[in-house]
Amino acid sequence: MGEAGRGEARGGGRTSGQAAASCPRGPSAAAAPDPLLPLEAADAPPDAWDPASALLSLWTCRFYLYLGFAVGLGVWICVQVLSRQVKKSQERSIPKATQDLMTNGYTTLPKKQIFVSGVKIFYGSQTGTAKGFATVLAKAVTSLDLPVAVINLKDYDPDDHLAEEVTSSSVCAFLVATYTDGRPTEGAEWFCKWLEEASSDFRFGRTYLKGMRYAVFGLGNSAYPSHFNKVGKNVDKWLWMLGARRVLARGDGDCDVVRSKHGSIEADFRAWKTRFVCRLQALQRGEKSCGGKCESKQHSSEDVEPAPHPGAALRHGDTKVGKNVDKWLWMLGARRVLARGDGDCDVVRSKHGSIEADFRAWKTRFVCRLQALQRGEKSCGGKCESKQHSSEDVEPAPHPGAALRHGDAKEEEPCESSSEEEFGADDHGGLSPVVDVEDLGKMMSLAKKEKREEEQQEERSSFRNRGKKEGVEGRAMLTPALREALTKQGYQLIGSHSGVKLCRWTKSMLRGRGGCYKHTFYGIESHRCVEATPSLACANKCVFCWRHHTNPVGTEWRWKMDQPEKILEGAVQSHLDMMKQFRGVPGVKAERFEEGMKVKHCALSLVGEPIMYPEINRFLQLLHQRKISSFLVTNAQFPAEIRNLKPVTQLYVSVDASTKDSLKKIDRPLFKDFWHRFLDSLEALATKQQRTVYRLTLVKSWNVDELQAYADLVSLGNPDFIEVKGVTYCGESAASSLSMANVPWHEEVVRFVRELVALIPDYEIACEHEHSNCLLVAHRQFKIDGEWWTWIDYGRFQELIQEYEDSGGLKTFSTKDYMAKTPPWAVFGARERGFDPRDTRYQRKSRSKDLSGC
Repeated sequence: MGEAGRGEARGGGRTSGQAAASCPRGPSAAAAPDPLLPLEAADAPPDAWDPASALLSLWTCRFYLYLGFAVGLGVWICVQVLSRQVKKSQERSIPKATQDLMTNGYTTLPKKQIFVSGVKIFYGSQTGTAKGFATVLAKAVTSLDLPVAVINLKDYDPDDHLAEEVTSSSVCAFLVATYTDGRPTEGAEWFCKWLEEASSDFRFGRTYLKGMRYAVFGLGNSAYPSHFNKVGKNVDKWLWMLGARRVLARGDGDCDVVRSKHGSIEADFRAWKTRFVCRLQALQRGEKSCGGKCESKQHSSEDVEPAPHPGAALRHGDTKVGKNVDKWLWMLGARRVLARGDGDCDVVRSKHGSIEADFRAWKTRFVCRLQALQRGEKSCGGKCESKQHSSEDVEPAPHPGAALRHGDAKEEEPCESSSEEEFGADDHGGLSPVVDVEDLGKMMSLAKKEKREEEQQEERSSFRNRGKKEGVEGRAMLTPALREALTKQGYQLIGSHSGVKLCRWTKSMLRGRGGCYKHTFYGIESHRCVEATPSLACANKCVFCWRHHTNPVGTEWRWKMDQPEKILEGAVQSHLDMMKQFRGVPGVKAERFEEGMKVKHCALSLVGEPIMYPEINRFLQLLHQRKISSFLVTNAQFPAEIRNLKPVTQLYVSVDASTKDSLKKIDRPLFKDFWHRFLDSLEALATKQQRTVYRLTLVKSWNVDELQAYADLVSLGNPDFIEVKGVTYCGESAASSLSMANVPWHEEVVRFVRELVALIPDYEIACEHEHSNCLLVAHRQFKIDGEWWTWIDYGRFQELIQEYEDSGGLKTFSTKDYMAKTPPWAVFGARERGFDPRDTRYQRKSRSKDLSGC
């Protein structure tokens, strides 16, 4: 190689090593080639790039790279710390109100909270006065820049829209007039009727309208004092009972210029309007309180019916618990300041007509006694007793063991019952005031023995012989207190022991919103069905009774009896009178209304025990003569009456439990031999040739684990059908401990039915009504060629029952003679799940509360 070649090679070596030369190692590093370079690198052209040498250079200079990274990180940390300090100093200098307007570095407009979104003014007017007031009020509200809607109650459907006011921020004002005899005007009649029934219907409850805000102004005439502003008072009360919140005290407009507080009804309205507008302004500002001015006028005692109080011992046939508590406290040395009060749920035997009246009488004596004790008086001077009806109002309880009483009976105050009064003079005989503990067992055994003898004597004396002469009439079943209680619940009472009520499914089908489960299972037209009973009395006090035990109880007929002709005529007429209220109601179909005015079915299942009525066979005969089908329900405590019963369209027996213990726990029967009667009733049902049904009500944690026992009962009565339904929660009641936790889901009911059917091979699941949480199990004889025939040919039944009557009962017929084919939508497993596709299912808006059932 020549000099030029060697020089080129030396130059190439220097060129390839420039990257390494950038990091000086010493004075001679730049001139001499790197001895570590490979020969290929030394011989490489000057423009070639060697990755290995580059990586080697980075490795040799790593110290400087670490230093640069550390310096950069430190600078970044310092910047962040300084920026945060600057931001905090700025925040301290900016007011909090301004800070709330800052979002992601941009200033946004404040979102104004709306406390009142608008006002809805409802009016019910006959002569136009209330309508005129509504217009004036609307103008006043408009001046507050609030949207206003003026609504005629005649065109308003509360069932569809009233619950919507719960979630809205609007305020509702009701201007309602009282018409003749304290009735609402024609336009407001349906609204008031619906509100009254809803306020006493457990399916709605006390929180149905919770969140709704309202105010009421009533128009009336004080010249009629018994009906003055009755409609306004009732609307105010019913809304309040449903949980709505009153924002202003009710205003009472008076047409009588002499008695009007402001000289005329117009002046009364102007005064109320001023307060209402003032209240609206306060609500717009978000003020919850109006300084006491709005709520200063509350319901008086006559406006709101007090709820039943369990203050005294609640008597269910006997005040055993109350007597025992009274006795045990006394035996432990406690001093009784007032004789025990005995409240009796049996309105027939109650000393004051009802348990509420019994409590009020005891409460009056208790308050009087408290006043005497406050004054330091050991005696009330007899005032506590003198205020009562008579000495018989306080019945001394015959407690044994008076010798356990500490102290001398002479030290007792006159207001208290002495030892002789409470326990009898004979109980003292020869007993020492101090009793050995070993003798307590003997004394308690003696007490229990005397108690049993007393109960047996009372039972023998209380039950009357059925063989009494017909000319001797007993007392009326419906006392004034009972009439008042049942009337408030929407019952139309007939005579002295019967009643009728409009079923909610009747109202539903009138609007084309579906019928009850009987419509799905048996083809009943719900809008043509009368729900009635010829006997309000019952022999059970079931825990799930949805009448809250307001009806009387008894084990036999001991009351004055009305004739069946009178009962049937009254039931049909009362039903039609209630149906007439739906004429012109929004949503009611005209063709359904016309059909509903012709009664076709009668469900004797309203309340009580219809089979107790001595003339039940004659009553059924009258029904069939009118071409009205009969569906009779009994509680399986009257086997003899079941055997003697004439043919009905369909006979039900309530099978609420399958064991003696669970039946006693759920039904709480009055009969001592209730289980024998129950089994005998099922055997009597097996002898019937017409359609028979077991009705099972499932109560979670009470009777859902008794499958095999239920299957055994099915073999005993051999019913044609078995209805299985989840219990309907009836709301809170002192007479029942049930809650929503005891209500099974529909899926749980389906699972129970599937397991039950697996134990009874002759039965299958036939139909379903999901909305009622109910399923129908049918005998396989009703499945013909793979299709169910659970429906009823009502026309054919009327022909058969007429032939039976004409032949004097000789020409009988069976259940197969009047069955009809079940439509596909009603069969279990169908997509409709038991809802008639001809109707439209309606879901309540803005409420999660389930109003299904019954």
